[in-house]
Amino acid sequence: MHVTVKLFATLRINRFEESVCEIVDGSSVGMLLEKLSIPQDQVAILFINGRHATPESVMADGDSVGIFPPVGGG
Repeated sequence: MHVTVKLFATLRINRFEESVCEIVDGSSVGMLLEKLSIPQDQVAILFINGRHATPESVMADGDSVGIFPPVGGG
């Protein structure tokens, strides 16, 4: 199955902004992060189809996944 992955802010560095990824049926967001070599400690917010998700959330074919890093400011 395929999901569209959108990376935000610093997660885009040396990666991509948006990409369609092929994953195994029943994959969790955590499994997707592993596939993309994104450590979970670099992720603060996850969305599937615009709704809050966790690394344990399971994706379906055609889902859109947004991955955001921690945001800092001063």
